[in-house]
Amino acid sequence: MKRYLTTAAGLLMIASLTSVAPAMADSETKAEKKAVKEMSEDAERAMKAGTVLDEVMAQEDNGIPDDLLERATGIAVIPHVVKGAMGIGGRYGKGLIVTRGENGIWHAPSYVHVGGASWGLQFGVEATDLILVFTEVDGVKALMEDKLELGGSAAVAAGPVGRHAEVGTNLTIDSGIYSYSRSKGLFAGVAIEGAVVTIDDDANNRVYGKDKTSEQIMESHAYPAPVKPFMDAVKRHAPAIKIRS
Repeated sequence: MKRYLTTAAGLLMIASLTSVAPAMADSETKAEKKAVKEMSEDAERAMKAGTVLDEVMAQEDNGIPDDLLERATGIAVIPHVVKGAMGIGGRYGKGLIVTRGENGIWHAPSYVHVGGASWGLQFGVEATDLILVFTEVDGVKALMEDKLELGGSAAVAAGPVGRHAEVGTNLTIDSGIYSYSRSKGLFAGVAIEGAVVTIDDDANNRVYGKDKTSEQIMESHAYPAPVKPFMDAVKRHAPAIKIRS
C-alpha cells in the first residue's frame, strides 16, 4: 500500500511539473517576443529621426541654417510628438539626442523622451516632429545629470529658418537651444517653454546594454547598428568640425 502511495505521489509530481513547464515556456516566449518588438521599435525610432532630419534639411529655403548646425553642440530629433490623451493639455514624444565633442566629432546618440503638462506647439495639430539644436554644452550636461526643462534651466527660442542664412551676420546666437517643429509639411521655429527632456534609460539599456550609463554612451564614439540611420543623417547635415568658441 505504501508503495502505491509513493508511486501516486510521484505521478502527481510529474503531472504537476509537466503542466508548469509549458506555462514557463510560454512566459519565456512572450518575454522574448516583447524584447524583439521593443528592439524593433527602438531601431524604427532612430530611422524616423534620421528621416525627419533629412526631409527638413532638403528644404533649401525653409530648413535649419547650415551655419547653425555647424556651430551645434547637440541635436535632438523627436518624431511624431503627440497630444496628451483624453484632451489633456501637453504633448509627449520619443526620439534621440547626439552631442559633439570638443574635437568636433559626434558622440554616440542617446534615446530621450520629451513631455510636459503645459507646453504646446501648434494649436489643433495632432502630431508634430520636433527638432532641438543645442549651441551650448550646459543644456546637454543638465540632461545627463537629471533632466532638462526648456525655458526653465535652459534658455530656448524659436529657431531661425533658411538653409543658407548666416548665423552671426544676419542672425545672432543668443539662446542655448533653438527649437523647430514640422506639422503637415510646414516647418518653422517654435517656442516650447515648459517641455521637459529626459533620458530614456529603458531604450538605452536595450540597444547599448545595461552596463552602459547615459554619460558613457554620450561620451563614446562607438554606436550599434540600430541607431546608425540617425547618425548617418546627422553626419550628412552637420559634418565633424572644430566647434567655434
